[in-house]
Amino acid sequence: MPTEKRMERMMEVLSKRQNDIVVVLENVHDPHNVSAVLRTCDAIGILDIYLVYHSGQKFPQLNNKSSGRVRKWMIVHKFTSILECFKELKEQGFTIVSTNVSSNSKSLYDIDFSQKIALVFGNEHVGISTEVKESSDSVIFIPQVGFAESLNISVACSICLYEAFRQKNILGHYSSPKLDTKEQNLILNLWNS
Repeated sequence: MPTEKRMERMMEVLSKRQNDIVVVLENVHDPHNVSAVLRTCDAIGILDIYLVYHSGQKFPQLNNKSSGRVRKWMIVHKFTSILECFKELKEQGFTIVSTNVSSNSKSLYDIDFSQKIALVFGNEHVGISTEVKESSDSVIFIPQVGFAESLNISVACSICLYEAFRQKNILGHYSSPKLDTKEQNLILNLWNS
């Protein structure tokens, strides 16, 4: 049973959890990258993360040391098909926004994060799959002026999520709870189990 102080802290964190932004990772194989993404998601109040591993890729083993135990504070959804994952997200009203450097991509800073958005990040070596590109509502890139063509997945995710955090904070998304009492109680029960 958590102490009163611990319960207050959980309620404080829960009151800031956002249910209108989620992260989808496609075939990200390095558990350290997945763990870094989880930590950033927790830091900006994301509750749900979707892990999609297909085409022979396996779900990574995340140990408590590398994940910093933040998995406990998040809901991790696992899929073996990107289309099944996207179908579920679309049914929940999410706009699918994937990250990829291409001529069709628009700048991260042109995205309105006040809507329900699922941000998709791809594999460390090949990025997002063709299936993701073709099934996304938008494709974005992070503006850069150096020689590097891309960033590490966990770095790219952090940059995108902190832009979302900035916009959502200005709009007051963190001022009052996004989750209703029933949802909060369900999550508290998960956190306390």
